[in-house]
Amino acid sequence: MTVHSKQQVKLTDSFWCRYQSLVREKVIPYQWQALNDQIEGAAPSHAIKNFRIAAGEEEGEFHGFVFQDSDVAKWIEAVAYSLETERDLELERTCDEVIDLIGRAQQPDGYLNTYYTVKEPGKRWTNLRDNHELYVGGHFIEAAVAYYEVTGKKKLLNIMCQFVDYVDTIFGDGEDQIRGYDGHQEIELALIKLYRVTEEVRYLKLAQFFIDIRGEQPHFFNLEAEKRGDKPHRWFHDSYSYSQSHLPVREQEVASGHAVRAVYMFTAMADLANELDDESLKKTCQRLWNNVTQKQMYLTAGIGSAEFGEAFSFDYDLPNDLSYTETCASIGLVFWAQKMLALEANGVYGDVIERAIYNGTISGIQLDGTKFFYVNPLEVWPKQAYHRHDYKHVKAERQPWFGCACCPPNIARLIASIGSYVYSVRDHIGFVHLYIASATAFTLGDTRVEVAQTSNFPWSGDIQFTVNPERSVEGTLAFRIPGWARSFSLMVNGEEAHTQVSKGYAYVTRTWNQGDEIHLDIPMEIERMVAHPNAKANAGKIALQRGPVVYCLEQVDNGENLASLEINGDSLIEERFDEELLNGVMVLSGKAKRTEVTSDVGQALYMRSEDVITNETTFTAIPYYAWANRGEGEMTVWVRSNM
Repeated sequence: MTVHSKQQVKLTDSFWCRYQSLVREKVIPYQWQALNDQIEGAAPSHAIKNFRIAAGEEEGEFHGFVFQDSDVAKWIEAVAYSLETERDLELERTCDEVIDLIGRAQQPDGYLNTYYTVKEPGKRWTNLRDNHELYVGGHFIEAAVAYYEVTGKKKLLNIMCQFVDYVDTIFGDGEDQIRGYDGHQEIELALIKLYRVTEEVRYLKLAQFFIDIRGEQPHFFNLEAEKRGDKPHRWFHDSYSYSQSHLPVREQEVASGHAVRAVYMFTAMADLANELDDESLKKTCQRLWNNVTQKQMYLTAGIGSAEFGEAFSFDYDLPNDLSYTETCASIGLVFWAQKMLALEANGVYGDVIERAIYNGTISGIQLDGTKFFYVNPLEVWPKQAYHRHDYKHVKAERQPWFGCACCPPNIARLIASIGSYVYSVRDHIGFVHLYIASATAFTLGDTRVEVAQTSNFPWSGDIQFTVNPERSVEGTLAFRIPGWARSFSLMVNGEEAHTQVSKGYAYVTRTWNQGDEIHLDIPMEIERMVAHPNAKANAGKIALQRGPVVYCLEQVDNGENLASLEINGDSLIEERFDEELLNGVMVLSGKAKRTEVTSDVGQALYMRSEDVITNETTFTAIPYYAWANRGEGEMTVWVRSNM
């Protein structure tokens, strides 16, 4: 078994440090206010108050979704990663107070869930299909592990170990135990994290139990529903594919159902396959990965095309205007990709991490950190979103908060932890997966090797590294060559390096000395991307991409009716960096044509083809992640083309 070791990483990157500062200075305080219902006009959370009620310190009723507690857990996890980048004693003190409150709300037997403690005492574990008890626990486990690793404080870790010890008595193969699992996967991946910091094998076995029994027949959710006198299916879905429990996991051929649940489960499966050297689980993960990324993923690394069930639909069904593409789903895809990288050093996994972090995840947060997208469509016509019920999930502007507020704290914890995705060590090889200016240290053999990276990514592919081993050491460093790259060059100390390229990584093996300089140059070209012919929504259209960044057109730059624009297939597209626009972005521009009607057809809705004319115009494109920061208007990623 080989796994990624945890790397201590110090970011110096101008792009991501701005985001991390935003999370630290604005997002975490803003979300703390939201959790305490202090933001005027935002949907109420009640999350902190629920804990106070559960602890017996306030009177009142539980408010919110059954999984409301998880918003607090994700906030704590974001705080932990933020403290890792910059210590803040006041924030840490606030977090410690929240942890104390959680401890007071925990029940004597270790149980922790304010919904059942306050609203339905006595009904624990009676509706795992719908009510997210283990999901909530999983998020608190993740928060506990992160907070312990960063601060060394064990209080929340001990709270969650007590919880899991209790859960371990409830679930299992024993005569009086529940042979079941949660409707929303999460605890599975969290238990593996808990196992790694505690080395308690029971936690790993519990994760394996939840994965292995999922989808068994007779179906657990049917048995559970019968016991409580309920219908076997939820009203809005008549198939257990919604929760990926329609088949045992190893028999699943394609990704289906709720996208976030799916990628959380796939993350756990990949991690478990690595931990147990489970070849059949590994092959299942690879099969599902190919289906998702080759047939069900948007150009922005958004996943989950259907609003109904927030779900995957079927291969190549990728509508741009109706897409759901939940922020959490793209974040979950990043989690999964990292675990797939631990299974196999293959650049396709790093490519998806890169595509997701520069497109489908950070599109979910306003540039000032105070508003959020739950849904990230690739085409928006505001009037359509306001007037049509089937577009009710599509918003033309980000929202201050949500009643179901899973996405804001999820994006905060991803941004705060972005350094953990940059490097890893595997089989004594130091890997560079992402090009984010930073410093870290590898252990190659028995020698500590410090590595510093500088770049202006994602705007430039000119990347520099300085290597400083404690003493001269022979070893290998591997650099991911992105799938979008047409070429690259790699120099060491001014001379072309001997590289071996395998599965998307350029390996450099040599004796490393103090002060060695590496120059990796990956030219970024503007690409006209086209979709597979089976992706019917994009027939006759192109999308623009430069390096890892996907672009879009907005009404503020290009006028109304973006559907009338056509980009010439072979015309020159220019690029310029605008420091003043959208916190500094590379802007693309070029010639286009706009379809219009002749003046003599009046107000006719339909007309002959000769009554339609095209006029020369220009277009401007900005990075997709930055759309909807300059007021409401149309937006599109895919544009008609005469290619």
